[in-house]
Amino acid sequence: MNKILSKQQLSENVFKIEVETPLIASERKPGQFIILSLDDNYAERIPLTIADADESKGCITLIFQVVGATTKKLSYLNIGDTIDNVVGPLGKPAHIGKVGTVVCVGGGIGAAPLYPIAQGMKKAGNHLITIIGARTKDIVILENEMRKISDELIICTDDGSYGRKSLVTEPLKELCEKNPPPNLVVAIGPPIMMKFCSETTRPFNVPTVVSLNTIMVDGTGMCGGCRVTVGNKTKFVCVDGPEFDGHQVDFDNMMKRLNTYKRREKSRFEEECKLDTQINKLKGN
Repeated sequence: MNKILSKQQLSENVFKIEVETPLIASERKPGQFIILSLDDNYAERIPLTIADADESKGCITLIFQVVGATTKKLSYLNIGDTIDNVVGPLGKPAHIGKVGTVVCVGGGIGAAPLYPIAQGMKKAGNHLITIIGARTKDIVILENEMRKISDELIICTDDGSYGRKSLVTEPLKELCEKNPPPNLVVAIGPPIMMKFCSETTRPFNVPTVVSLNTIMVDGTGMCGGCRVTVGNKTKFVCVDGPEFDGHQVDFDNMMKRLNTYKRREKSRFEEECKLDTQINKLKGN
């Protein structure tokens, strides 16, 4: 059993938990993820990037957004509760090295998987510039953590409620226009954001790495649910990634595949919510 040691709500639908997993905590590297299922009777398995780890406490940090049935149930768990199955670390670790100036771009919940990579890049001796983007101020996450490790932090919100009113691609382009431009860009967030970050850096020939947090089921490459096209070749995110060259990824194809089951997932989530409402009524809540 994997006990929840701490829990914090970062925004309306985003939660941060520490889970007791000594072996994973001692082995994980930046960029890797775990797959969990809440209990042996609940079949759905979901991937979550390891946002941080504490070997002394024997725990890993997971940050997740409530977007479906499993993450909704996960958000109900509290300190002392356990998660039956946590498997990892999975995926290839991020390539960390000293290259010069590194720009890390996180969109929305993408700031969570970006954080350990940004940590690693700073520890390697790079000049670290971090860009965090969100729709509004209320859903900006990990600002303090990113500020501590970054030489420069830029926050963008779509509505201008915090930081500068712009998409993350605007300051990214400004940085690429400098002489010299950044040596590396790492972008993690919604597929559409990663696509346009990659298109922003392409004219400047700035190497760009993206982390494709697409649908992963078994984490071993056997199911094929996370296949993507990279450089006209088929890759599997869970075993070949999750990091890829952003200039080689077919984002349009990936986004099309991600939307395949969206209607069915939304229907299932709504049914789960209705059931929860009925149960609360019976309990008198």
